[in-house]
Amino acid sequence: MPSVPAYVFDAVDELLTTIEGEYDVDIAVAAARGSHAWGAASPDSDYDVGAVFVPTDLRQYAHLEGPTDVVHETDGEIEVQGWDVHTFVRLLADSNDGAIDLLRSPIRYRVDYEPDDLRDYIERTYNPMDLYHAWRGIATSNYRKYISHHLVRTDDETFPIVESREDEYVVETDDGTTTVPADDERFEETQTKPTVKRNLTIARAAMSARYLKATGERGGHELPALEFDRFLTEQAPSVFDDDRIERARELLERKRAGEGAATVGDAVGRGFAHPPKAIDPEVHARSGPDPERLDEFIDDIIAAVQ
Repeated sequence: MPSVPAYVFDAVDELLTTIEGEYDVDIAVAAARGSHAWGAASPDSDYDVGAVFVPTDLRQYAHLEGPTDVVHETDGEIEVQGWDVHTFVRLLADSNDGAIDLLRSPIRYRVDYEPDDLRDYIERTYNPMDLYHAWRGIATSNYRKYISHHLVRTDDETFPIVESREDEYVVETDDGTTTVPADDERFEETQTKPTVKRNLTIARAAMSARYLKATGERGGHELPALEFDRFLTEQAPSVFDDDRIERARELLERKRAGEGAATVGDAVGRGFAHPPKAIDPEVHARSGPDPERLDEFIDDIIAAVQ
């Protein structure tokens, strides 16, 4: 299990208490998210915290403006992103990866509500197709933004460069590819810095999507372990070859060693970073969590803090 210094628990608790007073809410559960949750933190990593809160006065849900639904606060190396209980459970109903990861986090800072029953229920009932596309979106968008060499049009639309020729570019579009003349003044060529951290984010998301798809096609959708090292050791070998696993492990180890900002080029590969857009709904889609059962969990969360 990942370790967090005692002073961090105290600092997080202080920030959570400040948030409760400032926003007039009660925080039911708070847990590590990001690199500390999935075991990629380096000594200089910040501490990202996900939280679920309930308005102190539930009448706010009937007011015209409604309650605060999202809180984002930072204090030094600690960053808290919180959702009100209605928003959080709605995300779970949509099989949102971030909401599911909060429930599965091995590091918990506040547990007025014990989330294990809710976690177990979501792990049994999530919609694999929705989760697949969430992970696929993380992989492709991060590849497009941080790894792809691309053109930027004057309206800020970006087009990843597939091939640079003497007098034109071949660029990626939503419908495939097209060519752009090199002297087209509407476009400017830029190049991002493909770091260890960005490559690792892409590798983890692409592997998670592909693993979910592969295990689903074998008859049972198996969630990848949240801790990436454990996933690479225990689950990935059933789907990926040794080379793919070792490339991901090298990125993980370099990130842990504090080399997250080091530029490494494209360590994932365009093809692997783009899992298939279309997957068979007959195989991968299911109805997802039952709304009435989720309402019961909402009642339990509210009861834990009211």
